Amino acid sequence: MENVSILTKENLPFVPLRGIGGILLKHIETPIGTMVACATGKGICMLEFSDSKVLEAELKEISKLEKAPIIQGESPYFALLEQELSEYFAGKRQVFSVPLSPFGTDFQQRVWQVLRTIPYGQTWSYKQQAIALGSPQSVRAVANANGQNHISILIPCHRVIGSNGTLTGYGGGLWRKKFLLELEGVKSEE
Repeated sequence: MENVSILTKENLPFVPLRGIGGILLKHIETPIGTMVACATGKGICMLEFSDSKVLEAELKEISKLEKAPIIQGESPYFALLEQELSEYFAGKRQVFSVPLSPFGTDFQQRVWQVLRTIPYGQTWSYKQQAIALGSPQSVRAVANANGQNHISILIPCHRVIGSNGTLTGYGGGLWRKKFLLELEGVKSEE
């Protein structure tokens, strides 16, 4: 990840990490690949697959929006995140409680809040999501906002499928979307 402001103890030998501010970053192993988690003082602001083609751009965007460097380190939110992800992948958790702090426009925030209301083990179409948002004519805008979601799994955009029941775009790859849906008990068409 070139040109991303990620600081570590090694490249900041004379500045203590405590108290310098910033966004904390950690790599988390999951059954579907390594994920990169970022947290601010308010909660998890990113959970993305490490092989995502847009990871570098997302990190730059978050750093710019927060006006802070990204620092590899531990956040109190990471332990809870790892525990809850482990429980989710073991089939023992359906709802996440780790605090979230997503960056986005007011419209994106509303779209992501609706995503969080889609129950575990269910899928909605983009049209259903737009209707739940109170804006049935905004199907494309809703789909675009879903694509801008930086907090995979916790904000479950994987639960949105095409109106014909087929899997549609997912930044982590359709194979991961299929895995997540099947983990939740949803049989999907490809």
